[in-house]
Amino acid sequence: MRSIRILVLRLAKENPSWGCRRLHGELLVLGVRVGASTVREILKEAGIDPAPERNSVTWASFLRSQAEAPLACDFMETATLSGVRVYVLVVIEHGSRRIRVLGATTHPSASWVAQAAKNLVIQQRRRQGSGVRRSGGLGRRPLKARLT
Repeated sequence: MRSIRILVLRLAKENPSWGCRRLHGELLVLGVRVGASTVREILKEAGIDPAPERNSVTWASFLRSQAEAPLACDFMETATLSGVRVYVLVVIEHGSRRIRVLGATTHPSASWVAQAAKNLVIQQRRRQGSGVRRSGGLGRRPLKARLT
């Protein structure tokens, strides 16, 4: 019982926004069989609110948390004048708020996305190594997209 108490208090300390229900669920995922009422009692005895008031995440704190991630990527779908759907792979660098278009294709595949990511990493390393920031463009060798 002592080890369960230590684990509950550790989880509560590391995750202050979690209430007793969430802690109970996480303990079950870890394979610890304990009742929800036991978790509640452990928290109450330790002077921790079993159901902390959760404030919604403010926009500023959301942006700060996202800025820690160096990159985010997604596909953007567009259509050509002839009606062909084209998928554009886009990356945003959170620190600089720079948006990069890595390429476009009508048939995105895992290998195509992996190659585009590798090209981006190579460009980032070149830029960091030289200490010079180019103003735009995809570098010397842009990803060749096959539009068929």
